[in-house]
Amino acid sequence: MSFRTTTAVDYVEDVAPGRGALPPRAWYASSDAISHSLNGTWRFRLSPTADAEDDSFAEPGHEAAGWAEVTVPGHWVLQGHGSPAYTNHLYPFPVDPPHVPTGNPTGDHLRHFDLPAGWPAGGEAVVRFDGVESCARVWLNGTELGEFKGSRLPHEFAVGHLLKPAGNVLAVRVHQWSSGSYLEDQDQWWLPGIFRDVTLLHRPADSVRDFFVHASYDHVSGEGTLRVDSDVAGRVTVPELDIDVATGEPVTVAVEPWTAETPRLYDGVLATGGERVPLRVGFRTVALEDGLIKVNGTPVLFRGVNRHEWHPERGRALDPETMREDVLLMKRHNLNAVRTSHYPPHPAFLDLCDEYGLWVVDECDLETHGFVEQGWRDNPVDDDRWTPALLDRAARMVERDKNHPSVIIWSLGNEAGTGRGLTAMAEWIHGRDGARLVHYEGDIGCRDTDVYSRMYAFHDEVERIGRGLDGGTRKRRELPFILCEYGHAMGNGPGGLADYQRLFEAHDRLQGGFVWEWIDHGIKHPRLGFAYGGDFGEELHDGNFVCDGLVFPDRRPSPGLIEYKKVVEPVRIEGDGPAGTVRVTNAHDFADLSTLAFEWSYQVDGETVGTGPLSVPPLMPGESADVKLPEPPEDRRGRGETRWTVRAVLARDTGWAERGHEVAWAQLPVTERVLPTPGAALRPTVDAGLVRLGPAAFDARTGALRSIGGIDVTAPRLDVWRAPTDNDNGAPWQSDVRYGLLWRKLGLHRTQHRLDGVEAGDEALTVRTRVAPAASDLALRTVYRWTADGTRVRLTVSVTPEGDWKVPLPRLGIRFGLPSADRVTWFGGGPGEAYPDTGSASRVGRWHSRVDDLQTPYVRPQENGARADVRWAELGGLRVEGDPEFWFTARRWTSEQLDAADHLTDLIPGGTVWVNLDHGQMGIGSQSCGPGVLPRYRLRARPATFSFVFSETG
Repeated sequence: MSFRTTTAVDYVEDVAPGRGALPPRAWYASSDAISHSLNGTWRFRLSPTADAEDDSFAEPGHEAAGWAEVTVPGHWVLQGHGSPAYTNHLYPFPVDPPHVPTGNPTGDHLRHFDLPAGWPAGGEAVVRFDGVESCARVWLNGTELGEFKGSRLPHEFAVGHLLKPAGNVLAVRVHQWSSGSYLEDQDQWWLPGIFRDVTLLHRPADSVRDFFVHASYDHVSGEGTLRVDSDVAGRVTVPELDIDVATGEPVTVAVEPWTAETPRLYDGVLATGGERVPLRVGFRTVALEDGLIKVNGTPVLFRGVNRHEWHPERGRALDPETMREDVLLMKRHNLNAVRTSHYPPHPAFLDLCDEYGLWVVDECDLETHGFVEQGWRDNPVDDDRWTPALLDRAARMVERDKNHPSVIIWSLGNEAGTGRGLTAMAEWIHGRDGARLVHYEGDIGCRDTDVYSRMYAFHDEVERIGRGLDGGTRKRRELPFILCEYGHAMGNGPGGLADYQRLFEAHDRLQGGFVWEWIDHGIKHPRLGFAYGGDFGEELHDGNFVCDGLVFPDRRPSPGLIEYKKVVEPVRIEGDGPAGTVRVTNAHDFADLSTLAFEWSYQVDGETVGTGPLSVPPLMPGESADVKLPEPPEDRRGRGETRWTVRAVLARDTGWAERGHEVAWAQLPVTERVLPTPGAALRPTVDAGLVRLGPAAFDARTGALRSIGGIDVTAPRLDVWRAPTDNDNGAPWQSDVRYGLLWRKLGLHRTQHRLDGVEAGDEALTVRTRVAPAASDLALRTVYRWTADGTRVRLTVSVTPEGDWKVPLPRLGIRFGLPSADRVTWFGGGPGEAYPDTGSASRVGRWHSRVDDLQTPYVRPQENGARADVRWAELGGLRVEGDPEFWFTARRWTSEQLDAADHLTDLIPGGTVWVNLDHGQMGIGSQSCGPGVLPRYRLRARPATFSFVFSETG
């Protein structure tokens, strides 16, 4: 005999999406119907298991005075109740679907409220939850309303019959784990709670229930067709277009179309007998034509980013201003598209995308990535029992967001394998909304989808795909290709973005991609600065893999975002500096250049000596024009190193940036620099244990530099080590060599310097050394040759590799120390950091900075802050000139100290400023999740000679 005990919490493990909730519908505001926010302070009680407490707390009059308080929207683990946990794809509980651990933190929430003044006596009402993780059971005034799963999706319950004028009690029991957790294994923090808005909505008699705005555009005739299907009959008016029609009735008029570049919206109203709802109508048509994604008849090129919702203190509980800040930052950095990874965003975010103009790939709240560990066995998306939950999630996304013109592609989810449930979702979406495309990266054969999508494909494979040489099914070969994830922005990087962009622009089939991702998910921490996986005692975690964004947790743009802005700029400026001509190309898909103004400036040795406007015609998309630059300033011709800088800036204020905001730029060299040439060489002299050579003094025994003039110097010596970046260390699943691990295994972080000889000749001091890691026969024979005139000393470094160097070097240059330095001035690339494959945004000029401001505050410390193409630099009273140009880095800690740090707070400034002057640097790549450094950016161990000239400043 066997039996099973049924408990009151069986719903937690039930694979059904829930019970009691109303059918999904469009998200909208009402002009007439009153609403009442239930956000704010709620009473809160945390229990260790799902059944630790009975449900008597939901009864009116329950004594909760001793309970804690939490803020809603919010996550209780970010408000002092438990701790957050981060995993990339591993489930933090045993994989036994649909079962979850007995230890299941459960938060009981209570909200007491009175109806606001003016709340109508008649009609209905609903309580709406926009996001609760991961399972909730709801009561109002002691009556159970139901329960639901689907953390990032809306759920509504009818409550009009239960409301009282005063003393209402809304009770919500939230479980951290449920069967729904198996469908929400996204790469993010696990954060339970009511993290989006809770709202009480009055529904008048004969009110609008659900409606679907169909607003297409005919690019041939220039006309738009509007039809609004509504559950409740009414009328649709758009005054600007003289539209006044019944719901369900189409009307065709001349319109300006909506695009991400020209986000034209028309204000309208849907009116039924009991309610008016504002409409913001954007006319546009999305189609798969000629094997391409086209909007309004034109192929689009996605300059996109993946966006998780994140705030360093509030987690996924975002306020409207934070959402607006995200959109404005995206627009200001030339992004035109966002993939809502890996769930529908707060609905207000899509309003902003409509208003400011961003293409949106709206992704369903679905990921089952952890099942990869068992070969996708028991994957819910291939189990018919779970299909109703999958379809519920698809419907709640589509119905909520269907009226946004910015949404042009529906995505089934992310990294959920394959299965019948995904096919059912695709079929339902295609049937419900045939005017948008369907995406899912895991559908490699494109059986159910309209786009061939991949993540982190290497450059050479992307090129083969662009050429149609990728094989696969016939259907797939006829579809457009996007990289739904590429350019993994973890730590220093990503590298190789410009190389991807060149491929996108060279092949029509390649319609761009979405960099992973928008923001570092660091959690503000009083001791660590920003915390990441493992900092809260998690036994299972994925470290700082959660910090892989183009903006830091506080939304400061990283060098990666500055680089991406330059790489994807929608205006191409090229030219011939000596000839004084420039070619301007409009790389927009839809917008002409009438909104931009062009400016020229002329630099001599990095200083601007002349500026002026440049007349460029308002080119249409794809058009180019050759423009003659003016004559250089009369008294500056041929003096020093000269170049033109041409900029495209906003000609007038827009909703997302002010007049003068820079959109694109280019520099055109005119004359080359004059290399430093010290005067007649002096003879070294020996005095009291020192070798004196011009302004420099050396240790007579070792040849080590001690000072230059009155400046003490910690002797320069060859340096090949850098604190490995996240991309240097790479990801274990990648096929590229993980050079950061090989460097450490080889011992490049602990090289030894053997002195082989010191020679004081007639015109030079020569120091011969051998630089090599212990336990290896590999070495770098290094010769330092010092010469000097009366005021300057020149160091020429010659490096000859010994042995079979199969591994590229992290860097190749010299490192020395200065006792003090605060301000730095340099002539070269700036203002920010650059490396061989991340230097598109580095422009040559004369720059100024504090030493501390040269550092890039990556959440996990690593190599950073190099300035490229430096001609000369001045700091600490010393001037350094390079032959050839060099990479310059200065910091108040060594590379070894940087390497040992886990957080920025581990870095304690010392009494020495350490300066690196590098002849070469290894590229960065994207191997923290993508391809490694392309061969042309690898720093091979080859014979090299480079020089620096040192002198005192002022």
